[in-house]
Parts: sequence; structure tokens; C-alpha cells
Amino acid sequence: MSGRVLVTGGAGFIGSHISEAYLRGGWDVVALDDLSRGHQRNLPAGARFVQADIRSPEARKLLADGGFDVLNHHAAQIDVRLSVDSPAFDASINLVGFVNLLEGAGEGGVKRVVFASSGGVVYGDPEVIPTPETAPKLPVSPYGVSKLSGEYYLRALAALRGFEGVAMRYANVFGPRQDPKSEAGVVSIFVSRLLADQKLIIFGDGRQTRDYVFVKDVARANVLASTAKIPSGSDLDSPAFNIATSRQRSVLELADTVGQVMGRKTEIEHAAARPGELFRSALDIGKAKAVLGWSPEFPFDDGLRELVTWFEKEAR
Repeated sequence: MSGRVLVTGGAGFIGSHISEAYLRGGWDVVALDDLSRGHQRNLPAGARFVQADIRSPEARKLLADGGFDVLNHHAAQIDVRLSVDSPAFDASINLVGFVNLLEGAGEGGVKRVVFASSGGVVYGDPEVIPTPETAPKLPVSPYGVSKLSGEYYLRALAALRGFEGVAMRYANVFGPRQDPKSEAGVVSIFVSRLLADQKLIIFGDGRQTRDYVFVKDVARANVLASTAKIPSGSDLDSPAFNIATSRQRSVLELADTVGQVMGRKTEIEHAAARPGELFRSALDIGKAKAVLGWSPEFPFDDGLRELVTWFEKEAR
């Protein structure tokens, strides 16, 4: 089953891969991006491009008039540190911008909204690892609060405006086109520094863990979530899915693995731990397997090699 989809953030890292996956599935794809972080070179052939800010009347009108079946929302302010320094700016994009799009989706008869949330931040420092969707929500940064609030807005406006909402709670996504200047992209940061023969900077002691999932697996999950039958229920977690691998990997282990795959010696320099950073994170994906029929297919090392190859060709 396919249809017409608007991918916001479609020229960005994750959004461009999602646009490609929709095109492979036979969808008619429109990519919206303000190009503040995305690049037109990321856009796949076959996707129509619209440049606009998600807070703008133009973005809302595009959804109201565009005849879309699905809104796939990946445009966002993604920097945790920036959200700590400027929470109002973070909220203006991640909440005000999102609500603007949801209003347009309601006006335009969109059937389903797929929202990029974050399992890495909405659960805070959880007691249960891997963490299920039903775990307590205790975000420790304004970015985490904006993502969780976005899920609440999605739930409320879906009921009020007549569309279905699905929240994708990602672990740490990595892969080609990831910006090494983004603090969320530690894998790409490590690759870019090793290619430049620089030391790897690790904040804190390096024992903090993350769950790293390859971007092409994430893209496939989004296409599946666009048409799958979603569990009914008035609670926040019924239409939410962790998209991850369920495996913890420490930053020290990550540095070692990146060095091994690249065949380079790693020199590490420690810096002060960052405020608002989680100590450990890995997500339970049992629900995504059962409901979406999804599980990750790319081994970490294979995804890492694709990222390295892309950096060597494109990012220098």
C-alpha cells in the first residue's frame, strides 16, 4: 500500500533516507525543509522539494491543500545543549512548528501523522534496560520535554482533527549524511575526527551507554508505520514504538570499534561531563517487532562502514 506523503526535514540526515524509502515503496513524495541543517544534495531524485519553515503559513497551507495521506514529521531542533541554553527557541520549532503542521494536516484530511520522537530522551535515566514504551517519562532536558510534549499534542489533535498519530521513539540514529557538527551524532563525529587524524573527545568517563541504530533501518520502520494497523487506546504509549537495537554500547567501546573498523589508532581525550546527558540508554523493540513487523537488519559494523565510505567520498 502506498500514497502521497509529506516528509518534513526531508533534506536532512534521517528525512532524506526516509524519502528514499517511501519512493522505493511507490509513494508520491514531497520533501519540505528550510535548509537550516539539511542540504538539497541529500534529496533523492523523484521527490518534489518545497523550501519553507514549519512554523510558516506556507507549510500549513501545503498540508491543507496538498492531498497528502501521510505527514511524516522529522523537521526539528535536535541539539540538546541548545535546548538547555535556549528552551524558548527549542519549543518554537519542536512545539509551535509541529502544532502548525498538525493544524494543516487536520484541514487537509491527512490520514496519519508519523512523528519523530526520541526514546533516548523521553524516558530520562530509566530503571529498566532495555526500556519499554510503557516506562515512566522523565526527560531531563528541554529537548526531551519538547519531544514528549509533541507526543501529547499529537495524541490530542489526532482525536480532535480526525487523523491517526504514531510516535517513533528513536535510539541514537547513525549513518551516511549525518552531520559531524551535530552533538547528537557521536558516531559521525568520531569518524570525521579519525579521518582528520584528531583525538576523540569523550565527555565524562566514557562509560555512559547508548543504543545505536542504522538510519536505513529507521527509514524502513517509518514506511511500515505509515500503513500498519496501530493499537487502539487512549494512552500515550499505544501508538508509540521504540526504534532501536536493544543493545547498549559505551562511548569507550564505540571509540574502540570505530578505530578497529577504520583501521586507525584512537587517541582519547576526556572532557567534563555535559549537563542533561543520560548515563545509559537502550530500548526494548518487542512491540515494533510484533506490530510493525520490524527489526533492525544492519549489523553495527556494516552500517559504520557505509558511514565511513560516505565520509571519504562526500564529507571532506
